[in-house]
Amino acid sequence: MHNTIQTRLIHYAHELGFQNIGFSQAGRLDTAAERLEAWLRGGHAGNMSYLENNFDKRVDPTQLVPGAKTVISLSYNYYNPDKQADPDAPKISMYAFGRDYHKVVKKKLKLLFEYLQQIADKPVEGRYFTDSAPVMESNWAAQAGLGWKGKHTLLITPQVGSYFFLAEMIVDYDFESTHAIKDHCGTCTRCIDACPTDAISKQGYILDGSRCISYLTIELRDNIPEEYKDKLEGWMFGCDICQQVCPWNRFAKRHNEPDFEPHKDLLQMTKNDWQDLREDIFNEILQRTPVSRAKYEGLKRNIRFLTIEDTTCQD
Repeated sequence: MHNTIQTRLIHYAHELGFQNIGFSQAGRLDTAAERLEAWLRGGHAGNMSYLENNFDKRVDPTQLVPGAKTVISLSYNYYNPDKQADPDAPKISMYAFGRDYHKVVKKKLKLLFEYLQQIADKPVEGRYFTDSAPVMESNWAAQAGLGWKGKHTLLITPQVGSYFFLAEMIVDYDFESTHAIKDHCGTCTRCIDACPTDAISKQGYILDGSRCISYLTIELRDNIPEEYKDKLEGWMFGCDICQQVCPWNRFAKRHNEPDFEPHKDLLQMTKNDWQDLREDIFNEILQRTPVSRAKYEGLKRNIRFLTIEDTTCQD
């Protein structure tokens, strides 16, 4: 009976647009907990102090959802090969082109959870998240066999790449666990070599979040430190460099999600358009996207920093 329910759930997840789905037995992630403690002690979180909060819940989903038995991990493709028309325009990370993924994917998760409640042979309780709760998403996804954590610390799926969002449902229902797959990064160091801020450790698998361009342009509320002048390589919101150079992303295929299509004017904006950005234009084009997280003033700060970079380069 359970296998039939699991198969039906997998089929419906694909119908909703999820790329992959896997299952893990809920419990404390002891090894991941030790690594997270060491990472936090190393100061790699920068000013993201919230990562220290709810530590027990973060490493043990049964603390987040009492009675939890299974963590269901899912991925949702956002790959879009379209480029910004002006090669000199400040760059936006691909995941932020369209509507805020939290809302788009959460809606799909709600439907999937309600479907499980309908087809299960007993009442099911649980919660579902996408980058919105203290859950070690990539660890659970790796444990469920959706891929392996690459040297850049993002999840990589064979024949797919890494351009996807992760999501999970934590439920008090037993499913058969799927199996982890081995690491296929091998001796490749392209992501390590390409990172302009040296955010990835020399051996890989450890990211200093406080040096990552995504952190500097999104999470950091203070001024961007002068040491990163000439190192942002034109990124004004997020960064895709470590994914762009990853050989596994040659397998990436365009997403099929209408909500992830960018505003008709977004990719056409020139360097001058961005430098002259007004708040009403920001609201019209970017308010429903993840870029809204940086807020108008935050994005303007980033653009000004890049303008200083340009001036320095010309000098």
